[in-house]
Amino acid sequence: MAKISKKRKLALEKVDKSKLYSIKDASELIKEITSVKFDASVDLAVRLGVDPRKANQMVRGVVTLPHGTGKNAKVLALVTPDKEAEAKEAGADFVGLDEYLDKIKNGWTDVDVIVTMPSVMGKLGPLGRVLGPRGLMPNPKTGTVTMDIAKAVSEIKAGKIDFKVDKTGIVHTSIAKVSFDADKIAGNANEFIQTLVKLKPSTAKGVYIKSIAMSSTMSPSILIDNKQS
Repeated sequence: MAKISKKRKLALEKVDKSKLYSIKDASELIKEITSVKFDASVDLAVRLGVDPRKANQMVRGVVTLPHGTGKNAKVLALVTPDKEAEAKEAGADFVGLDEYLDKIKNGWTDVDVIVTMPSVMGKLGPLGRVLGPRGLMPNPKTGTVTMDIAKAVSEIKAGKIDFKVDKTGIVHTSIAKVSFDADKIAGNANEFIQTLVKLKPSTAKGVYIKSIAMSSTMSPSILIDNKQS
C-alpha cells in the first residue's frame, strides 16, 4: 500500500468528502490544500447528463475567462504573408505558413493553439492525424479559423479557451492558477460553468450538470454544489 505523505494527509483532512462546497468556499480551500512548490493549475471537471456519441448532444464551446488562465498560451498563426504583421503585432508566438506546415508534418506540435485563415484550411487537412488527437486543429466554431487574425490571437492571449465534452460525458479544463486570489478563481469558475449551462443541448433530458469537482495539481478534489454555482 502506498504511503500517504504528511502534506497529502493534511490536505485530505481539510476536505470534507461528504460536503458540497460553494464555488467561493472551494476557491478558498483549493489554495489551502495545494502544497506543491510550483504555481499549480486549478482545474474543473464537470460531469454532464449528455450522450456524446450523439451529434446533437455534443457540448463544445469557447469562453473568455475574466481573469485569464495564468498561462501564457503559445499561439501559432498559420497565415499568408499579407497577414503576418497583423499576427505578430497581436502577440502570436510563431507566424508563418509552409515552413510550419513542414515542421508539423515532421511531428512538431510545441504550441497550445493554432489560428489560421479559411483559405489555408485545405493545407491543414492532411495534418489531421497529427493535430486532431492533440486538440490543435483550428475550427471556425472556436474562432480559430478567421480572417480577423489579430482578434483571434488577442483573445487567446487574454484567456480565451475552448473545450468539449469527452466520450465519458465529462468536460475538463484549467481555469486558473493557485496563485490567483480566491475571488478570481471563483470568478473564472463561475464564468466557465455559466457558459456550459448556456450550451445545454435541447435534446439532453434529465439532470444536465450532474457534478462539479475542483482540484489543483496533486490535490484532493473538492465537490461543488451546482445549485449554488
